[in-house]
Amino acid sequence: MSDGVASHAMALVRVAAVSAAALASAAFTPPGPSPHDGWVTTPDSTRLYYRVIGQGPDTLVAIHGGPGVDLESIAADFVPLAAHHVVIFYDQRGTGRSTLPADTARLGAEQQIADLDAIRQHFGLTRVTLIAHSYGPLLAATYALAHPSAVRRMVFFAPVPPRRGDFWTRFGKTVASRLDSTQQAQMTAANRRLGDASADARQACRDLWAIALRPRLAEPDRTLSLIRSDLCASDPAGIRYGLTVTNRVVMASYGDWDLRSRLRGLTIPVLVVHGEQDAIPMDLVEEWTTSLPHGQLLRVPGAAHFPYVEQPKIVWPAVERFLAAS
Repeated sequence: MSDGVASHAMALVRVAAVSAAALASAAFTPPGPSPHDGWVTTPDSTRLYYRVIGQGPDTLVAIHGGPGVDLESIAADFVPLAAHHVVIFYDQRGTGRSTLPADTARLGAEQQIADLDAIRQHFGLTRVTLIAHSYGPLLAATYALAHPSAVRRMVFFAPVPPRRGDFWTRFGKTVASRLDSTQQAQMTAANRRLGDASADARQACRDLWAIALRPRLAEPDRTLSLIRSDLCASDPAGIRYGLTVTNRVVMASYGDWDLRSRLRGLTIPVLVVHGEQDAIPMDLVEEWTTSLPHGQLLRVPGAAHFPYVEQPKIVWPAVERFLAAS
């Protein structure tokens, strides 16, 4: 596998979702009060865009994947949660409509953790429930380790493993095996246009994920159109910056991560939901639940990286049972 193909394959895990039919999400109205949005300003003057939907007795904070995508990548597909909970989405710094720092030293994991705490404090949440996808669980877990008394429970969808190890190598080989040479060339061309300031960032994004999403689904021909979220719907400048700068800088800031020993002291209930056909290896994902004293794993058959879309009748009832019990 060439370095270019490997880098594109590795980058796939750092995204949440993109819709094959972008207009579907625009017509999808969440239950409860009308959504509202705004910005939170952090102590270092970063502005974080947020959106709130739903109603219910408790509040969930949803953490998108990437790093480098934005809340649009999960918001429309997390709408089932809004029937019984208030759900807060936000664009991580360096993504979407949030601040795109000129100084990349302001993009690391430490700042991402501080931003999540700024969101929690802005909404007056003493203890928060975190719902995270893909890269998002790594941010959620490191936040919980830094602020254990501030987290009530967590749900991880299709998470990266709690340690780096040989994850990227194994993941890259699996993804590459699900793409032919024409698809790989199309992804390379779209990535090149994303890095070209004169090119249409939104169209390049759409061209990229029209291909890149397929190896992330167990049955792409059946389920691609079921994804309502649209990774390419946000601000074009945020799309370009997120995929070309934030993705690289934030992931590098985690280094050769291994959270396992620290997770053993974390007593927070955690539900890990993982598709059996995800390119992220199941045996590595299991290490979340063998390390967390109160972790449990839901293996989802017939699903890959978007189990809540691919098998919603299995996933959403299980999530609601977990939230009610914990």
